[in-house]
Amino acid sequence: MVILMAEKIKTVDKESWQPRTGLGIKVKNGEITTLEEVLESGKPILEPEIVDILLPDMESENLQIKTTQRVTDSGKRAKFRVVAVIGDKKGHVGLGVGKSDELKPAMDYAVRDAKKHMISVRTGCGSWECKCAFRHSVLSKTIGKEGSTIITLKPAPRGLGLAGNDIVRKVLGMAGVKDVWSSMQGGKNIYNMAVATMKALDGLNTLRPRAE
Repeated sequence: MVILMAEKIKTVDKESWQPRTGLGIKVKNGEITTLEEVLESGKPILEPEIVDILLPDMESENLQIKTTQRVTDSGKRAKFRVVAVIGDKKGHVGLGVGKSDELKPAMDYAVRDAKKHMISVRTGCGSWECKCAFRHSVLSKTIGKEGSTIITLKPAPRGLGLAGNDIVRKVLGMAGVKDVWSSMQGGKNIYNMAVATMKALDGLNTLRPRAE
């Protein structure tokens, strides 16, 4: 089951937040003001509130909601598993998974988990058909793999839109990518497709500038 409606994420109040990590303290004190600085530090995001402060205008969307059953002494009990993507549509996106006996907590846990796994996405115009100066697509061909699923993203001209399946489009949309060619090989597991897309986007951060 896929929920199509994107929702605004509720953020923490900066004044009432009491950070517990050195990274969190620097964010609250204003020593770190962007997610890029956090990622460049190499330190993991252990407090979701860090993302709340740095990226206050994010949205979330559920990619998958599944129920699983486990047998206990009192009988069968259902558990919800939610895969969610979050982003500000301006170059920042995260993917998370949440589990709980109830749906709403599972959704909240998925969003919190996604905040701990944010990436910064380098956008631009890498299309030979376009060659504009707008940041609307990916910079070059990039590939991401998770399990048996392989996602390939290629630059596309302005106005094309997101050419890909529903899961790929949702992840790219949250990241702020507007135009792209994409293809998929292998399994169609929703989580693997989302992770492979995230890995493809993150691969753009390792690109070296071309020599003039």
